Amino acid sequence: MPDTVFTRLFGLVLAALLCSHLVMTALFMVFAPDGPPQDRRPPGAEAQHPDRPPPGDRAPPGKGERRMPPEFWAGFAIQLAVVTLLAWYGARRLVRPIEQLTQGARELGRTLDSPPIDETGPLETRQAAQLFNDMRAKLRRQMDERSHFLAAVSHDLRTPLTRIRLRGTQITDSTLQQRLNQDIDDMAAMLDATLAYLRDNSQQENWEQLDIEALLQAMAEDAQELGQPVTCSGQASQLRTLPATLRRCLDNLLENALRYGLRADISLQQSNTTVEICIRDHGPGIPEAELARVFEPFVRLEDSRNRHTGGTGLGLTIARDAARRMGGELYLSNAGGGGLIALLVLPR
Repeated sequence: MPDTVFTRLFGLVLAALLCSHLVMTALFMVFAPDGPPQDRRPPGAEAQHPDRPPPGDRAPPGKGERRMPPEFWAGFAIQLAVVTLLAWYGARRLVRPIEQLTQGARELGRTLDSPPIDETGPLETRQAAQLFNDMRAKLRRQMDERSHFLAAVSHDLRTPLTRIRLRGTQITDSTLQQRLNQDIDDMAAMLDATLAYLRDNSQQENWEQLDIEALLQAMAEDAQELGQPVTCSGQASQLRTLPATLRRCLDNLLENALRYGLRADISLQQSNTTVEICIRDHGPGIPEAELARVFEPFVRLEDSRNRHTGGTGLGLTIARDAARRMGGELYLSNAGGGGLIALLVLPR
């Protein structure tokens, strides 16, 4: 049995009640008055032997029978069962608010869009739940303010970039003009990616049942129609998820695999608790020391991500953020025979 507050509280209450009943039973058996010996003589025996009892019914001198009737033990068992159920119910009611607070903290760690927890239970748990909900609301407001600030700055930077591009046309050196335009294009692409990222985070989406196997098959067929080498294998039942968020996550992973790995192999498998989507490419992979850093915004590795390939360094950031919004996680690892493996694990 796990060591939880519920088991400790339930065990303590049950042990206290059981000990009290055992002590009362022992005291009753010790101090209860002796009852008269039962007369088990057959009819007519008193007439035959009026002055003495039958030999088999004689009580030892100074001692009487102290026997508990069967009804006493039956009542004791029923009382113990009732007390056990009441102790279980009371402990469960007291621990329930703590379990809700734990679950709320776990959901908040996955996404800031988690609903507030119920402010129920004793005074202490109600106060803790209220403080938790206030903290969640403040975190949500701070993230919204940060997103709005970044979106405003990214939008306002378009105007000076346009001016720079117009003034760059007056440069007579064609090489310098080409480099300047390339830098402007890179900055514009980063601004567009930032606005798209912030726009996606601000949207609210409903959870729905999704045929994830059909989604992956459709994505593979769409890529094959464009002449891109993509394969798909595996089976899984329907999954309750955020459809648009999942599609955006998979699009980014598949785009990275085709851009840097030339070919993508999609595999799908499930268990009782999770659904795993694996996208493997056949490119150069990523150095082990850089596997964690590539999730940071605007990080592009020199070997596989550069300005000329068109990447902005937000693809994996968006993919991991989408995975966490669905309650899952995204992992990267290098394949044994070469290439990169992106493993998306989603809970059922």
